[in-house]
Amino acid sequence: MLQVIVYVLLSLLAGKILVDKITYIVAARKAYRAVGALPAYNRGRDFTGMHNVFYLLRALRNDTVLDKVAEIYAEEGPTFSLTTLGQTNVQTMDPENIKTILSTKFADFDLGRRHDAFFPTLGDGIFTLDGEGWSHSRALLRPQFSRAQVSDVVKLERHVSNLLAAIPRGPGQSCEIQELLYKMTMDSATEFLFGESVDSLVLGNDEKTGASSIASDGGRRGFAAAFNIAQEYLSKRVIFQSLYWVINNSEFREANRVVHSFVDFYVAKALEHYDKKVKEPAATEKQGPERYVFLDALAEETQDPRVLRDQLLNILLAGRDTTAGTLTWAFYELARHPRVLDKLRHEVLDRFGDRPGAEGKLPMNFETLKGSLYLRYVVNEVLRLYPSVPQNFRIANKDTVLPRGGGKDRSAPVFIRKGQGVFYLVYSMHRRPDFFGDDADEFRPERWGEGKTWQWEYLPFNGGPRICLGQQYALTEAAYTLARVVQEFDTIETTDVPQANGKPLKRALLTMSSAAGVHVSCYKK
Repeated sequence: MLQVIVYVLLSLLAGKILVDKITYIVAARKAYRAVGALPAYNRGRDFTGMHNVFYLLRALRNDTVLDKVAEIYAEEGPTFSLTTLGQTNVQTMDPENIKTILSTKFADFDLGRRHDAFFPTLGDGIFTLDGEGWSHSRALLRPQFSRAQVSDVVKLERHVSNLLAAIPRGPGQSCEIQELLYKMTMDSATEFLFGESVDSLVLGNDEKTGASSIASDGGRRGFAAAFNIAQEYLSKRVIFQSLYWVINNSEFREANRVVHSFVDFYVAKALEHYDKKVKEPAATEKQGPERYVFLDALAEETQDPRVLRDQLLNILLAGRDTTAGTLTWAFYELARHPRVLDKLRHEVLDRFGDRPGAEGKLPMNFETLKGSLYLRYVVNEVLRLYPSVPQNFRIANKDTVLPRGGGKDRSAPVFIRKGQGVFYLVYSMHRRPDFFGDDADEFRPERWGEGKTWQWEYLPFNGGPRICLGQQYALTEAAYTLARVVQEFDTIETTDVPQANGKPLKRALLTMSSAAGVHVSCYKK
């Protein structure tokens, strides 16, 4: 009986693959007759693509997936196709193709299965929704990222000061800076979003502090640890594509429970505050103008606790992880390039002095930070080599065509079938020598002052209608933190154990971080 069942299942699978193949060939021929489009050259060893699945999972586990995929691009060129679990997806690092996906033919692509794969953690948020749901989310969130809100560096100073106080000082004293930076961005993001920082840089794990105990660094039960665990599982669910539901064990579910409990605590407080304002407006007005709180402003637009939780989690992911990752890689490179550190410090001290509010110097704010050219070059170069979201994808919602990369010689337009995925690797595109020179793999901020301009070749914040709402917030926080760090220290030395191949291990989950951490010694001579 078992043999019969297996035979039937295999026959159904083979039949489905055959029907899909015939349908694909018919559609591809139609596209070729219309515009000369051809399928992308397929890099495959078997029609199921199981080899590729094991290859990617092993690389993900070893924190080498970005470099391994980059090696495939080096062999195959800017555009090709790859089969995993029987599904053939196009891979590209061609800026014209990426521009088409994200902008020119924006309506032809959507997030596909991302919503279902990410739903257990992120729910119905701006990063998981398409269509009207996404449009509504963006309209809901856009006002909260007005320049007045994101350019306020005064709120950052307390958290940056806590970071500086937590860094050991003196030759021979070392710390793992990535851990401290993730705490700092968690502290600043929760103050901006919830109006109450979790102060993970200064507080211990006090069980009596409610949500703060969840957020503090209390091991696997802490919010930050749970959020990291959830992201690891979300990355695996993406690799498994339509079989994402296989990845759903108890550890994943528990991580999601902790993450949701943390945010629900603040949502309940915000809704209670909103109800009080509605019922007792006179009493609220007597208290005077309130400081801006993202969650309170959002609660004015919707009182649905699930909507509030989902949107906040989506923004918290961006607010904590992307900026912390950027700053971590900045420390990594500055510790290895003392010339760049000296040049950056000279500019900061010349403009702002050796401390906040130095007499006769510029105040440190949104405009003056933006006007600090070398500081901007350093941040741009870090984001080029280590984009916060190094890889992404879209799914075609209709038969469509990308400009180039089709056929064996990669010269024809690329036919994309409805339901087919297109993965784009910003990490590799940012390191292409034909765009950024023969030294594209090197950290050299001066390239940004040499008169060259890049558009879709440089994409640290995505592009098109879905361009990152919070990019100015992230850039301001990163620039302010770096400026304060070089005011405080004139020396940053690496104490990392050298990697065998000279490349840092990069953990590529939803965002990119250093898998081994970044160990530095910071002091003033």
